[in-house]
Amino acid sequence: MGSIVNTEQAEAWNGYEGEHWAAHYDRYDLVNGGYNARLLDAAGIGTADRVLDLGCGNGQLTRDAARRASTGRATGIDLSEPMLTRARERAEEEGVANVDFVQADAQVHAFEDASFDAALSRFGVMFFADPVAAFANVRRALRSGGQLAFACLPPFAGTDLGTVFGALSPYLPQQPTGADGTGPTSFADPERTRAVLTDAGFVDFGCERVETDQLWGQDVPDAAEFMLGWGPVKFNLGRVRPEQAEAASAALTKALEPFARPDAVVLRGAAWLVTATAP
Repeated sequence: MGSIVNTEQAEAWNGYEGEHWAAHYDRYDLVNGGYNARLLDAAGIGTADRVLDLGCGNGQLTRDAARRASTGRATGIDLSEPMLTRARERAEEEGVANVDFVQADAQVHAFEDASFDAALSRFGVMFFADPVAAFANVRRALRSGGQLAFACLPPFAGTDLGTVFGALSPYLPQQPTGADGTGPTSFADPERTRAVLTDAGFVDFGCERVETDQLWGQDVPDAAEFMLGWGPVKFNLGRVRPEQAEAASAALTKALEPFARPDAVVLRGAAWLVTATAP
């Protein structure tokens, strides 16, 4: 693996966080896979394109991009060796040959100039230590006219996920909003996102709210157990007294009940679909 500046994230994604995502790759793909087609359409992926997937994780979006770029190639980049191992396994199992996965920090990785036609990300760009530097590096990797398209979280307030996780807030330490570019909602403000991408050298900024159903579990106990094992939740549960953690778990379980269907727990997911162009 090459140079890393985002050391805190590298530690998380090569520890419990990455291991949990790799072990439950199928469940995370059920949660987030509904955004894939919108991202591929927004980037205008053609059959011969060279596609870069930023923060590719277990590689579902990368593989979908490779299928669409059937005579081109898709490259996924991520800090997490557990998830990249899973991504390579899934590509082999699915017979997707025109794909490769690189363990590296996209912020500083030495991409070849103008080596990609498009860059994508499904919730993989919100944790850059220096987002302007990271996106400038991605811009250099794109050819002139190359398209950037990524999904990022909007403000939690007013969303189904915000309702569910809001039930935890009385019991857990309050988390920073990530306005400095390092948190999960760091690109919740489209004007800040526009400024970052403009400073990174991109043009033709666009931002559209998109929604999709997200399947979190077969029933309420199953969905609650999965959510409580998600890295940020598990970490914060470990920071409070056992009785607080137990109360938080009970509150989250109750908050999921309105979203239960006969065969699944489904939340309506929301994201910003951001686009920009390399000049």
